[in-house]
Amino acid sequence: MDISWFMRVLNEGVARQANAEDECTGRFWEGRFKSQALLDEAALITCLAYVDLNPVRAKMAKTPEASKHTSIKKRITHAQTAHIANHPQQQAKGLFPFVGNPRNEMPEGLAFKLTDYLELVDWSGRIIRAGKRGSIDSQCPPILQRLNIEPDHWNYLINHFESHFKSLVGRAFKLKQVAQSLGYQRTPGVRSCEVYFS
Repeated sequence: MDISWFMRVLNEGVARQANAEDECTGRFWEGRFKSQALLDEAALITCLAYVDLNPVRAKMAKTPEASKHTSIKKRITHAQTAHIANHPQQQAKGLFPFVGNPRNEMPEGLAFKLTDYLELVDWSGRIIRAGKRGSIDSQCPPILQRLNIEPDHWNYLINHFESHFKSLVGRAFKLKQVAQSLGYQRTPGVRSCEVYFS
């Protein structure tokens, strides 16, 4: 199956329906479909937060928990039903789970606590909100330290993830491994990955 073909068919149907409802013409989404391979957890968590904060950046929601059609909204709603923080019961069905800190017998999922991810998204949402007074505490959430993401880079990444990276995203060494296994002569986007995922 060709993902580009699938996205073209999907986009065309949505655009036709939206154009009929709004009595207009043109594309529904801003730009063409773009595929990016997320090579490690740092790239994955960055992309997750970027997507989960889209409604906040677009001023469609004031907070992540008030946003519609996002995984973070589903995660938060489900997490509120559990009595113990970070209990496996908090995990929303159908979403890749947060399974806690790395350990010997690690279940399949993201090696972070759900609460750490929620705090990270909330913290990121506060620093990208226009007109916010004050400053961010110089201490970073623990998840940034675990991912080796520099705090100064996080705000840039969360606002420019889609436009700044090529088709592969992750730490430079992982990028080079994958590019070599794919037979690439050059490593696409290696400079950006060296800067932002050192």
